[in-house]
Amino acid sequence: MADFHQEGTITTLHDIYRVFDPNEYLKSLEEKLEDYARQVRICLLLPCLYSELENTEVMERIVGEIKKVRYLRNVVIALGGAPDEEKFREAKKYFGRLRTTKRDVKIVWVEGPRIQEVFQRIREREIQTGIQGKGQSVWIALGYILSRGNVDVIALHDCDIVTYDRIFLGRLIEPAANPNNEYEFCKGYYARVSLTDRSIKGRVTRLFVVPFVDSMMRIMNTHGHKELERFFGYHRIFKYPLAGEFSLSARLARGINIAYDWGLEVATLSEVYHNTMNRKIAQVDLSKNYEHKHQDLSADDSSKGLHRMAVDIATFFLHYMRSHGVPLDDAFVDMMLHTYYDNALKFIKYYSDDAEMNNLILNRHEEELAVRHFRGVLWTAWEQSRGPREATLIPSWNRVTYSLPDIYTNLYEAVEKDNE
Repeated sequence: MADFHQEGTITTLHDIYRVFDPNEYLKSLEEKLEDYARQVRICLLLPCLYSELENTEVMERIVGEIKKVRYLRNVVIALGGAPDEEKFREAKKYFGRLRTTKRDVKIVWVEGPRIQEVFQRIREREIQTGIQGKGQSVWIALGYILSRGNVDVIALHDCDIVTYDRIFLGRLIEPAANPNNEYEFCKGYYARVSLTDRSIKGRVTRLFVVPFVDSMMRIMNTHGHKELERFFGYHRIFKYPLAGEFSLSARLARGINIAYDWGLEVATLSEVYHNTMNRKIAQVDLSKNYEHKHQDLSADDSSKGLHRMAVDIATFFLHYMRSHGVPLDDAFVDMMLHTYYDNALKFIKYYSDDAEMNNLILNRHEEELAVRHFRGVLWTAWEQSRGPREATLIPSWNRVTYSLPDIYTNLYEAVEKDNE
């Protein structure tokens, strides 16, 4: 029987369409979205590094699929890693192929002098703008999209998706764009299996985030922190909390803070938790499998790869707990480490059994070594987060416009001039 299971807190939208003809489903999906687009203005935001344009096969697939859709009003590319004008011009020409008579395309040149002047003006008011990276790029591009005043729904996905197709894009957008629903935020999820060696991917999600939030939900229950128990229970419901794909309403986009480090995804889920009702949140199965570039664990270097990602995620949760009334100390964190580790070993057994049933590859020894490493990451995050440190969040655009009422005009003009 197909999976209809619902947790009851947020809505899960399953991939039951696969029992039918996928081509017939795609046709129906896009017809619905084209109908919605007559009254709902949809924008696609693509955070993209210039280096990703050099991965021609992947980018050509993504651009080729987007060109075929007719329901997008705007496409905005947040371009990073392009320090000179020549690279910006190349990117503008490359993505210009997406422009049609009914679809506008703009590049937000994050490192360009005009955008940097906007950043400087915001910093002069002592407002945090973060550091260069995906989070900062997404934030400034959201500001530009909101400054246009002609967008109702914004969808975001990365530019390194090997398995990208139009069903993926359509399912990402449909829940938030459907005027018959009331979803303000929809998070994507999917399976992560290597098509080359049949191994299970997604180590930070499987081995760190899921067992950690599951452990914290139990710890908060034991210690009587009911609100934090609900908070971690909310995170536990998401099937792939670190997925980089989501869609949201423009109203919600104006009101959420954006993390500028690797805590971006969990911080976004937390912001959504505080800024809308659970019944307006959904998660949707986007693809039968998802392939993108993989990162090393970098066990010996906390500034790189999955090591840095896990430290940033753990630091975010530690900041959150302290700012919501949990008096962390060495003893509490030590207990948290032991609880996480014991729980993570149980999850490895679940994954191993699942892999064996599906004829997939999972090395339990390596998984246990990774969990041991992530246990150490928690302590590293604790040591780095002590003292009066602020969370790595860039304030919402509602907050920025309060201090700088004309900042939308500045940002809009900067992007438009760059794209002339």
